[in-house]
Amino acid sequence: MRREAAYEPVIGLEVHAQLLTRTKLFCRCPARYGAEPNTLVCPVCLGLPGALPAVNGEAVAMAVRLGTALGCRIAPASVFARKNYFYPDCPRNYQITMYDAPLCEGGALEYDAPEGPRLVELERIHLEDDAGKLLHRPAARSLVDFNRCGVPLVEIVTRPVLGDPSDAALFLQNLRRLLRWLGICDGNLEEGSMRCDVNVSLRTPGSRRLGTRTEIKNLNSFKAVEAGIRLEIARQRKVLEGGGEIERQTSLWNARRRELVVMRSKEEARDYRYFPEPDLPPLEVRAELVERERSRLPELPLARERRLRAEYGLPAYDAGVLCAERGIADYFERAVRAGAEPKEGANWVMREVLASLRERGGRIEEFAVSPDDLARLVRLVSDGAISRTAGTEVFREMLRTGEEPGAVVGRLGLELLADPRRLEMMVDAVIAANPGEAARFRGGKRQLLEFFVGQVMKESGGTADPRLARDLIERRLAPGGGER
Repeated sequence: MRREAAYEPVIGLEVHAQLLTRTKLFCRCPARYGAEPNTLVCPVCLGLPGALPAVNGEAVAMAVRLGTALGCRIAPASVFARKNYFYPDCPRNYQITMYDAPLCEGGALEYDAPEGPRLVELERIHLEDDAGKLLHRPAARSLVDFNRCGVPLVEIVTRPVLGDPSDAALFLQNLRRLLRWLGICDGNLEEGSMRCDVNVSLRTPGSRRLGTRTEIKNLNSFKAVEAGIRLEIARQRKVLEGGGEIERQTSLWNARRRELVVMRSKEEARDYRYFPEPDLPPLEVRAELVERERSRLPELPLARERRLRAEYGLPAYDAGVLCAERGIADYFERAVRAGAEPKEGANWVMREVLASLRERGGRIEEFAVSPDDLARLVRLVSDGAISRTAGTEVFREMLRTGEEPGAVVGRLGLELLADPRRLEMMVDAVIAANPGEAARFRGGKRQLLEFFVGQVMKESGGTADPRLARDLIERRLAPGGGER
C-alpha cells in the first residue's frame, strides 16, 4: 500500500459531442445517423477542390448555449483552424477545428457526488467537424462511410483536475445529462454521438508538476472509461516503480477483451501543423446572441434536483432519478401540480412510468398516461378508494386503452373491498388453507403477517382493504381469536 501511495493520478478529459443540428457544420448535407453509407455527402464535406465551407449558425448557437450554461467566457471573435493529419476517414487530410482562439474558455461543471458537491473546471469548449467512420470487415478489409464527415461537434476539454477513475465516469454522466437537458446532443455513446478521450498521468503527492501524460481513445461507455483509466494507472505505476520513464502514446480501448492496445506514439500540437483556416473568416459572436441563449436556458439539472429536494421534501436519490432527464422532471412536477402527493407521485414515476418506458421505449413527452391521469390514479390509491395492487392493474390498463383511471376502476370492479363480513370470510378461508403458517405466527413468527395479507389480497383480486385485512388477520390469529 505504501508503494501505491507514492504516485497520484491526474486525469483530464476531452469530450466530443455531436450537435443535434439539421445540417452539417460547413455545408447543407443532413446531419442524420443511420442512412445508407455515403449518401449524405457533397463536395464540401468530401473536401473536393474548390468547395468552400460556410458556418452553420444553428451549431454556433448550440455551442454558445452550452458555454453559457457552464459559465464560460464566450469569445466575441474566435478562429477556425486546420488540423492536418492523414487518415482514411478524413478525406480533406485536415480537420476544421479551433486551436489558439476557441469559442468558449473557462467555466466549470458542478454536480453532487457521494462525498458532496463537486466542481470540475474546464479549459475550453470549441467547435469542429467530425470525421467519417471506418467499417472493418473480415479478410482485413476496411470500408469508409463519409456520411459523418462534417457533422458538427463541440469538444469540451477539462483541466487536469480529476484524480480518480470513478470521478471521471461521474463527471461524464453529469455532462451527458446537461447536454441532453439543453437539447443539443442525444448523448448516445454506442452510436458515437458522445465520445471521450482520456489523458492520464502520475505524479508524486503534493507536487504541482504533472507527469508525462498518455491518451486513451475509443471509450464508448462510462464503465469503459473507468476500467481503461484504472488499467493505464496500473501500467504507468508499474513502469515508474521499475525505474522506467513514461513515454507519450495513444492507446485504444478494446471493449471485447477489456484491454488497452497501443495505437501510436502521441503527437504534439506542432505535429498537426495548425494554421488559421483560410476559407473562413473569424467567427464573430454578437452579444445579442449570447444574451438570447442565456435567456433561453431552462432551470439546469443540478438546480432542479436541489429544488425538488427542498420544495417537495424528496430524498436525494429520488430527486436524482427524476432529474436524470428533463422530460421526466417535467412530467413529475405536472403530476404534483395536478394533485399527486409529491413522495407518492415520485414513487409512481420511478417505478411504473420509468419501467414502462424501458420496456416499451419511446419518449416521456409521448407517454400514454398523462401527468393529470397519473395524479388521479395516485389520489385514488392515497385516498383508499383502491388498493396499491389494484392501482398497478389500473395503470397497466390505462397504458393499454388510454382510459382515465376512474373509468378503468369502474369497468374492472376494482373499488376497495371494505365490507368487514366479506373480508372476515376471506381471512378465515386463508387461515384454514395455511394451518402451518398460522401455527408459526401464533408461536411468535410475526413476519408471517404480511404473508397472510398477501394471500387475502390475492383472494380478493387485489381489492381488499389491506389495513382492514391486516387488523382482521391479527385478531383471528391472536390467542383465542379463532373462536366466534
